[in-house]
Amino acid sequence: MKYWKIIYRNVTRNRKRTLFTILSIAFSIMLVTFLRTLVTELSKTNPAPESARRVVVRRATSLGEDMPESYRQKLQQVPEVELVTAMDWFGGVYQEPKNFFANFAVDHETLLQMLPEVEVDEAARQAFVSQRSAAICGQKLARRFGWKVGDKITLLGSIYPVDLEFTLVGIYTSKADTTAFYFRRDYFEEAMGKPGRVGAFFLLCSSPEAVPGVIDAVDAMFRNTDAETLTETERSFEAGFQSMLGNIKGLVLSIASVVVFMILLVVGNTMAMSVRERSHEIAILKSLGFQNESLFGMLLGEALVISLLGGLAGTLVSRLIFDVVDLSELSMGFIREFRVELPTIALGMAVSLVVGLISGGIPALHVSRLTVSEGLRRMG
Repeated sequence: MKYWKIIYRNVTRNRKRTLFTILSIAFSIMLVTFLRTLVTELSKTNPAPESARRVVVRRATSLGEDMPESYRQKLQQVPEVELVTAMDWFGGVYQEPKNFFANFAVDHETLLQMLPEVEVDEAARQAFVSQRSAAICGQKLARRFGWKVGDKITLLGSIYPVDLEFTLVGIYTSKADTTAFYFRRDYFEEAMGKPGRVGAFFLLCSSPEAVPGVIDAVDAMFRNTDAETLTETERSFEAGFQSMLGNIKGLVLSIASVVVFMILLVVGNTMAMSVRERSHEIAILKSLGFQNESLFGMLLGEALVISLLGGLAGTLVSRLIFDVVDLSELSMGFIREFRVELPTIALGMAVSLVVGLISGGIPALHVSRLTVSEGLRRMG
């Protein structure tokens, strides 16, 4: 680093140009960081150990079609199945359509056994079992609308032709999702006139190893019936919801590639202009004894400093912004949390490094090969 002073002076020579170049890189890296974090969060699965033992039984034709309530008794008799609970997607909205979030009608007696990661205090458990219109919601959802225990909450039916009023008896915490709203299924059934239909059954298997056998047994049991089933692991079920959003990963990769290409154009053009303007100076340095390798290293170092400063600014600012602005609440539950992790920061810095190497390396290599006479003539 004996040439650090020369690199520093070249970087700060045209401070306005350097500043705008760093800001351009920082903004681009912020976009790459955002896209990478989006893919990471959408790819996350429920971290609870019990999720590896849970399977979901739904109608084979479509998620929008339901199954007979009588399936419950048959599912309880399947070997290796320890617990069965029914769940219906209500799809209600709070006050107005934009206030959408995940809300489910569930079996109140078995929900918390099926989902032990949903943690509520004992008073809330007792109230959920004893009060017909009781409901519990996640911590983030309660914070989003300013709800507290004891509030009366009305959900307007968007799928089903009923509006339901609930009493919030508990706010749960979880290491997974805290944006859902659960209420008693018997209350929902009563409002609907007890149709005896179920959207999905969740099954808790005795062990993760028993899951494939349970899946095969359940689907074989209801094959050639009026309501054939599709049984899958909970993680596959969640992935199915994500696939409904389209090829997010492919879209993100395409956008990120365009962003990186644009960074290369911006930084490459800037470095080419900077190097071209100093052709006369480089020729003089050569005449004073500087070798091509030294000149190449100085010019490349200049590009790397600018690029890495932009990458550092972009990744750190992204992390600060996403720590302050909770995008998970704006995503209506599709994203559980939005946190820029260290691997994403490392990716942003790696992109900056590659951009600096390519955008600075090419013009530096070209100019360092100029002869003294060629460099001096360029001044004219």
